[in-house]
Amino acid sequence: MKLLSTLQIQEWDAYTIQQEPITAIDLMERAAKVCVSLIINQASVDSNIKLFCGKGNNGGDGLAIARQLIKKGFRVTPYIVELGSLGTTAFQTNLQRLHVVCKDIHFIQSDLNFPVIHQTDIVVDALMGSGLSRPITGLYLSLIQHINSAAANVISIDLPTGLLIDQCSTANTIIKANTTLTFQSFKLCFLAAENAAFFGQIIVVDIQLNSSFLSFLETSYSMVEEGQIKAMLQHRLPFSHKGNFGHALLIAGGIGKMGAAILSAKACLRSGVGLLTAAIPKNTEQILHIALPELMVQASDAITLDYTPYAAIGIGPGIGTDETMQQNLQQLLVQYQKPIVLDADALNIIALNPSWVANIPAGSILTPHPKEFDRLFGKSKNEFDRWQKALDFSVQYNCVILVKGHYTLIAHKGKGWFNNTGNVGLAKGGSGDILTGIITALLAQGYRSENAALLGVYLHGLAADFSLDKQSVESLLASDTIESIGKAFTYLHS
Repeated sequence: MKLLSTLQIQEWDAYTIQQEPITAIDLMERAAKVCVSLIINQASVDSNIKLFCGKGNNGGDGLAIARQLIKKGFRVTPYIVELGSLGTTAFQTNLQRLHVVCKDIHFIQSDLNFPVIHQTDIVVDALMGSGLSRPITGLYLSLIQHINSAAANVISIDLPTGLLIDQCSTANTIIKANTTLTFQSFKLCFLAAENAAFFGQIIVVDIQLNSSFLSFLETSYSMVEEGQIKAMLQHRLPFSHKGNFGHALLIAGGIGKMGAAILSAKACLRSGVGLLTAAIPKNTEQILHIALPELMVQASDAITLDYTPYAAIGIGPGIGTDETMQQNLQQLLVQYQKPIVLDADALNIIALNPSWVANIPAGSILTPHPKEFDRLFGKSKNEFDRWQKALDFSVQYNCVILVKGHYTLIAHKGKGWFNNTGNVGLAKGGSGDILTGIITALLAQGYRSENAALLGVYLHGLAADFSLDKQSVESLLASDTIESIGKAFTYLHS
């Protein structure tokens, strides 16, 4: 699913109007009808609905919603911000239509005209929609503060007023919505943790925009889709043997952190790798032999390995950043020319040695969380800045960059895909180690780097979701997720 910019959303509306054909006012009527059916789910005929409009097309949507609700017997009081200028053509048309069914229309010219909002009221926010391109000021700002202070049930139409679609909004004053009825498609702003306090439950309202518009549209960001993941999944032939599925090497674990090696290795084995060797510190091999008898072990404080037998290598979980490990990573970057999965302390070591970024093999997969990303690529001003950096650096260094989060971003060749599987139960130690193991296994099996990253992140989240059959988000352990990897594969193969 493509994530559109503000301009592209406006172009989609125009394209639909031209191709269907349909008038702008009839398209607005269609959108209002769907919104009304959803608002009714939260209201009763006894509810006091206070509907706030600007004079743009979002306000026009609001007036159409008000009229349709009134016709259905609901008590709606419309409030229009009046700054002395005419509204858009669609707004003016809907205002005329509203006058036919409603004589109690209020115009807000100053904060003296703000109505009392009770906590039991339903507030519909149709002040500004996706066309906003700058911070809110003046009367609108005061009105937003007034609405937020009431703590009523707020339903925003398309976007909470003050929220920007494809830019950071942290400097803005924003409506705090309980529900957002967003038109036709999910928006980039809903993926940013910095906006989570404002949009509440998101309901995508299908207003039947012409889908052919998307077929030739280029976007920087998309959402990962299940069909996309199923299409890239490899199917095993009956006469296959372990050599067909790659020999992977995991460099993981350290004193007090051997759990990271176990989790990463077990996830790798569960994800279909043919053979797996773990390179671990000296005198720790017994831990892994007992925990994972399927695993081969190379135990040495200084890793001086022949890397040529390995189809893929993952490094980082629990390894620390001491001088010896820095030398080991430098050696690996110089000697190994195939893609590497770089996680955790491997990324922190590179951050300590910035010139090493240039030595990362093409196609490698970097899996930082936001703080690791900023240590590696420089402090980001906000999430939107971090996402753009990930896209830019994926081109500059010819690699795949993950920015881990609730919606993990997978950046490759200047494009980004957001993953939508997983849950907050993954916010726990060990989850990243598992992801490293999964992706390393997929690389070893011959998946292209970008597909290994996309499939790996999706599988990881899906396994965590399936784990909630037996666990809660509080009780979920990283090891629970490993046990659900098989169920995730089975689901995707079905």
